[in-house]
Amino acid sequence: MISAVIIDDEPHCIDRLRYLADHYCAGDLFIAGTADRVDSGFELLKELKPQLVFLDIQIHQQTGFDLLKKYTNIPFQVVFTTAFEQYAIRAFKFSAVDYLLKPIDPDEFQLTVKKLGERIDREHHLDKVELLFQNIKRTGLHDPKITVPTVSGLELIRVQDIIRCQSDVNYTTIFMKDKKSLMVAKTLKQFEGLLSSYGFFRIHNSHLVNLAYIKSYHKGKGGYVQLEDKTELEVSSRRKDDFLVRLSALK
Repeated sequence: MISAVIIDDEPHCIDRLRYLADHYCAGDLFIAGTADRVDSGFELLKELKPQLVFLDIQIHQQTGFDLLKKYTNIPFQVVFTTAFEQYAIRAFKFSAVDYLLKPIDPDEFQLTVKKLGERIDREHHLDKVELLFQNIKRTGLHDPKITVPTVSGLELIRVQDIIRCQSDVNYTTIFMKDKKSLMVAKTLKQFEGLLSSYGFFRIHNSHLVNLAYIKSYHKGKGGYVQLEDKTELEVSSRRKDDFLVRLSALK
């Protein structure tokens, strides 16, 4: 679910956006707070850290741009809400900026939220600069950790606590020894690059496993492994030979 803040100096416009969020994007969009001034809006954004801001152009004697100028890197998606005449909207179109023209049409609102949701899932947006996976991997690091994005922010995970990672197209689910799991909007290939030097091996197109948690290997065309959490996973036939080499090298 996308967390959003509305910054607009017209109460009826705030009410309209709340109504559209509740009736057309229930379950996909949550309005976490509202503000009617640039300064109070800036403080609210620092407090709530939303993923999306619906931002009016003219806010009393200031503008939405005055708010954005306070940031070196803008840590949220922005949708401008404006009552400008249609001819002025060309500037937004040519700039590829997201906007909604007042009075806001429900279908346009729903389409914009859907598009932004896909963008946020894909990028976990932070001013279009990925800070996902701030890998603090260093040579000789005694207790390596990786940072992964979650709905509420970022979570630091000890590599040795990860049992396996499982692919789901553009997402990866991390399974940990405390039976907790996390779904992350990153591919398994990216996790493979991050974890391979820490004793992880991709035994299948869909499975990256921590070799330290393998309990047994069973022969077959590719065979399969049983992990200490009793999970059984197929080994790809084309990865089998390399896997057995890695397995035999374990001390």
